[in-house]
Amino acid sequence: MKFDVLTLFPEMFDGLTKSIIGKARERKLIDINLINIRDFSNDKHKKVDDTPYGGGAGMVIRPDVVYSAYLSVKDKNAKVIYLSPQGKTLNQTKVEELSKEKHLILLCGHYEGIDQRILDEIVDEEISIGDYVLTGGELPALTVADAVCRMLPGVLSDDICFEEESHFSGLLEYPQYTRPAVWHEKEVPEVLLSGNHAKIAEWRRIKSLLITKERRPDIYNPTAEDIKILKKAGYKEETEI
Repeated sequence: MKFDVLTLFPEMFDGLTKSIIGKARERKLIDINLINIRDFSNDKHKKVDDTPYGGGAGMVIRPDVVYSAYLSVKDKNAKVIYLSPQGKTLNQTKVEELSKEKHLILLCGHYEGIDQRILDEIVDEEISIGDYVLTGGELPALTVADAVCRMLPGVLSDDICFEEESHFSGLLEYPQYTRPAVWHEKEVPEVLLSGNHAKIAEWRRIKSLLITKERRPDIYNPTAEDIKILKKAGYKEETEI
């Protein structure tokens, strides 16, 4: 999969050379290119912004400069995403959808934003990572790239099952434990040491349901089978959870 990131601050993406994503790039599983919008300015000082028409504080990025940067990476398979607080909030469903694309162009705004005309002309979708405002689109673009990349075939190790992670199945993930078996007088739950894979799977499902109900009741939606499992574990009514 190919990513082209249009940004004024490519140095902010050093994280994409590290850890799992960095290794995937080395193995040519993903192709991530950083395009400095400033390189396409015709101004001798490489200026990319100007004052907003109608007045107001701050500066707005010019459409002509962004368009030239876009043309340098455009192809027929590309989907252009503008990282913006006005966009739809990113979730796991959207991440899975984006992971099926062949080419993503991530456009990062800065200052007071980008001239609306270029957004109307080239952007396919606007995405937000939450209801708050950042100094620019670079951190949201990093988030989108990381979340999408780890969904691609071969990026994660074979022993990692992302289907059990938070949000993938609609639930938050169950607690994880490792050695030592006793730490600060706290013991690992006995069922995890039992070797009984069916019991372990049931315990994990119950924990995911309990945690989701407690922390994210807005996404809690147990199935009939879930309620059956909970009743078996001693929760007689779903309302007790």
